[in-house]
Amino acid sequence: MGLRDYTLFDVIARNARLFRDRTALIQEGQRVTHGEYLARVERLAGGLASAGMVPGDRIAVLAQNSLEFLDLYGAAARLGAILVPINWRLSADEITYVISDAAPRIIVAGAEYQAGIAAAENAFPFAERYYALGQPAGPFAPFADLGAPGAPAPAAEVGADSGFLMIHTAAVGGRPRGALLSHGGLLAANAQLLHYWRLGPTDVNLGMLPLFHLTGAGLFLAVQQAGGATVVLPRFDPEAALRHIQQDRVTVFGEFPPMLGTLLEHAEKGGHDLSSLRAVAGLDAPDTIGRFEAAWPGATFWVGYGQSEVSGFVTLCAFRDRPGSAGWPTFLNAVSLVDDLDTHLPVGQTGEIVVRGPMVFTGYWNCAADNALTFRNGWHHTGDLGRFDETGCLWYAGRSPAKELIKPGGENVYPAEVEKVIVEHPALLEAVVIGVPDAQWGEAIKAVCVCRPGQQVTAAEVIEFVGGRIARFKKPKHVTFVAALPRTPAGAIDRQKVKDEHGRA
Repeated sequence: MGLRDYTLFDVIARNARLFRDRTALIQEGQRVTHGEYLARVERLAGGLASAGMVPGDRIAVLAQNSLEFLDLYGAAARLGAILVPINWRLSADEITYVISDAAPRIIVAGAEYQAGIAAAENAFPFAERYYALGQPAGPFAPFADLGAPGAPAPAAEVGADSGFLMIHTAAVGGRPRGALLSHGGLLAANAQLLHYWRLGPTDVNLGMLPLFHLTGAGLFLAVQQAGGATVVLPRFDPEAALRHIQQDRVTVFGEFPPMLGTLLEHAEKGGHDLSSLRAVAGLDAPDTIGRFEAAWPGATFWVGYGQSEVSGFVTLCAFRDRPGSAGWPTFLNAVSLVDDLDTHLPVGQTGEIVVRGPMVFTGYWNCAADNALTFRNGWHHTGDLGRFDETGCLWYAGRSPAKELIKPGGENVYPAEVEKVIVEHPALLEAVVIGVPDAQWGEAIKAVCVCRPGQQVTAAEVIEFVGGRIARFKKPKHVTFVAALPRTPAGAIDRQKVKDEHGRA
């Protein structure tokens, strides 16, 4: 470790010194102090080191949120290992691809996911050991074996630029890519939230977003850096969430539609006291945000622009300060807009959002050509479009045509990935997939399809066909059939005209 290095494990050690007896984690009545968390992390790091883990090795985790999952976050930071949390909503083939791409030395899985991993075991020759969260089966050993008392982990060479978290982003070219985030990038993202939200040791995060999602992981790490606590929920449960908000005086959480609206409905019926809330961040409809802030005026809903590749928010503001916007650039990032020739654009013009600063990720795993393109001319090219107004506030304007994106319920779905599956159906010739407004999820997937001559298929059959081949959150919610798709003068499908004609649910 270098003279000027500071890592996520340093945060854990600092908290144990300064806030040893304060609560760090809460789950189902169990409370873990910061001092106890450090001890848990050290024991687990020792077990992982004994199992052969060295700096740079990967640990894949396919599980719902738990104390043990957060222990793995800490132990990976201690060892200089790279944690690879996997989206459990993916299909079996997609999960197999992500694991194969990361090539982890150790695979950890929850009880409900072990059978799927075991069935694909032959595809993972690089995996030396398997550990179970819950009852072990097949090749899995009890996770508790790793936490048994033993020799401490040796000192590891871990720096601020060391890779820590690999999050596989939505598939641009048909396969997801592993975005590798560093200790320093995540610490910088944390520091910004500490400043904007004035986080401190008394803050409590409601950890109901999955830890495979950057927002779920980022809020845990930010509140931890402040010396605060996180309530761990295995997954979103509105009654459990409301109970913990009231009981544990939760102050912050992140959400995606329809979570906030569901919480509001349950809270109104149950008369829950949510006055402890101070900051909530995410994506939601203006009327839902308005209802939330009217019900609990002490709370502020925050919006911003970010992506996994930039470790968190690079623009941010209170929704009420600039409704509809993505906020102003945060203080640790340079944010600009460029045209197709990488010329930086003036106020009012729409261009691709580019970012430079300590939060930018280290690159896509084993994707040298993609990295050269993404990092060209000294900026990270996000693939998103936006414009700045006269106050310097960013207004999001969608994805660039090459990287169009749909976000149902906060998940990232690339149309090309869904279109590729749709046209594998023997009755379908062509398809265009677009995003349409949706009251429940914010945005929904719609497929506009052309059948082969003499062939017929129903919308329900198309939806189930897609849902059986890729993650079910990627299947269309709406399917429309047309005789032909509109074309440009050059003969290509006119995607904009498809949107204009079919952009309603």
